[in-house]
Amino acid sequence: MDMDLIPAPSRVVGGDGARPGFVPGPDTTLAAVPGTEDTGRWLRDALGGAYGLSLAPGEEGPDSIALRVDPELPPEGYRLSVAPEHGVRITGGSAAGVFRGAQTLRQLLGPQAFRRAPLPGVRPSVPAVEIEDAPRFAWRGMMLDVVRHFLPKDDVLRQLDLLAAHKLNVFHFHLSDDQGWRVEIRRHPRLTEVGGWRPRTKYGHRASELWDETPHGGFYTQDDIREIVAYAAARHITVVPEIDIPGHSQAAIAAYPELGNTDVVDTAALTPWDDWGVNPNVLAPTETVLRFYEGVFEEILDLFPASVSPFVHVGGDECPKDQWKASPAAQARVAELGLADEDELQSWFIRHFDRWLTARGRRLIGWDEILEGGLPEGAAVSSWRGYAGGVAAAEAGHDVVMCPEQFVYLDHRQDGGPDEPMPIGYVRTLEDVYRFEPVPPGLSPEAASHILGAQANAWTEVMQNRSRVDYQVFPRLAALAEVAWSALPAPADRDYADFERRMTAHYARLDALGVDYRPPGGPLPRQRRPGVLGRPIEGPPPIV
Repeated sequence: MDMDLIPAPSRVVGGDGARPGFVPGPDTTLAAVPGTEDTGRWLRDALGGAYGLSLAPGEEGPDSIALRVDPELPPEGYRLSVAPEHGVRITGGSAAGVFRGAQTLRQLLGPQAFRRAPLPGVRPSVPAVEIEDAPRFAWRGMMLDVVRHFLPKDDVLRQLDLLAAHKLNVFHFHLSDDQGWRVEIRRHPRLTEVGGWRPRTKYGHRASELWDETPHGGFYTQDDIREIVAYAAARHITVVPEIDIPGHSQAAIAAYPELGNTDVVDTAALTPWDDWGVNPNVLAPTETVLRFYEGVFEEILDLFPASVSPFVHVGGDECPKDQWKASPAAQARVAELGLADEDELQSWFIRHFDRWLTARGRRLIGWDEILEGGLPEGAAVSSWRGYAGGVAAAEAGHDVVMCPEQFVYLDHRQDGGPDEPMPIGYVRTLEDVYRFEPVPPGLSPEAASHILGAQANAWTEVMQNRSRVDYQVFPRLAALAEVAWSALPAPADRDYADFERRMTAHYARLDALGVDYRPPGGPLPRQRRPGVLGRPIEGPPPIV
């Protein structure tokens, strides 16, 4: 039995109705041991809203939900036992494991458990069942780009709830790029005053002739960020902030022109970019730039404490070298440092901040381009251009998060039909994501141990608001969640028909949560964007 659970648990016994289960009511208590308070609060909020239950503190017994910790279990593993003689028991290997078990309990209660207020005549019940479960990977994540299109703080908090509901535990927060700067840095206020706003926005793909002439922007105050990090921590989600260097930096250069290659570009004329693609304006390789970004990262480290965010993402991708090649100052820097070429100059940037972060007890992670010119010892890699970068990094002893564009870029279109809104990239269906395998075949056991896990990436060039993010991300994020959590067979042997069957129940949960997902039959009329140019790529994606 799997109880239509997503992600699928490791072991399920019962749940077939042969034994009576548990029916919580107004007298049901919550027995929580020290260390499980976050889960207790979450259960009171979730079930209290959905069913009007108070779940007052009490002793463990037949009419209770008991939260326990057993260090013998894996840290995020749990046991969930439901029986009339003892009520509900959730035992986790840590507080995080207890929380993952509570998410399973919510699914067992049915779609109503995902609503915010009771419906008349709907009573909660849980089948008698024994579940043992633990994740396959420690890193199960999603990257959300809030630069190309800004999402208000409440939408970010909602996204964290959606990650938690799918037992995902990493939120990669993309906070800076050419089109905007989204986090308050108090020592450099122009980053948000100037860099946080662009004059207009391309509507559709960069080849589109349509423009939205409304200035676009926004940013999170430092208190907003602290709230987001605390909200995530209460749901046992790690937040990984990303500040992009040395490319994808036009918004920062527009705010502080001295950061750019001023000897070859009139940087004072720049504004945050209003278009999409790879931007030529990159940071200058100067001590001024290093000191500036050290100041930025000092504030970032304060906002994202090591206890909840040990990794810091520095981007490192898509950094054109043309300005460095043309810049006498950059060429003098190459000579001064004894570097072979501009690739090594980019590596010099990354190595500097790797040492800087390591000295402060943090770990640097970057997109797989940071391999070019040599990767610092201890740095981790987000392998996005395929498997090759991740394989090379893992074989060299570096930790890797697998997020290849060919499988888990959720901005790519979900169908080849003409109604997909602003279709981008390759067709990546729900089944395609379900058959994604984070560990490439042929890796040595030692290299395979360096695959931390997987994440999906959501770039928002054509996602103007929360509804559009919902459409692109769901239901495919549910498939990624199962791939990252469950012990699945090889991709060709996975039972997609069973997953699709369980998704029928899961769509009802998403409906209750108000998620504007892509329906299995295709986009609803209001979800289409006729006449807005995308960039569909025909044929199967190359797997590299």
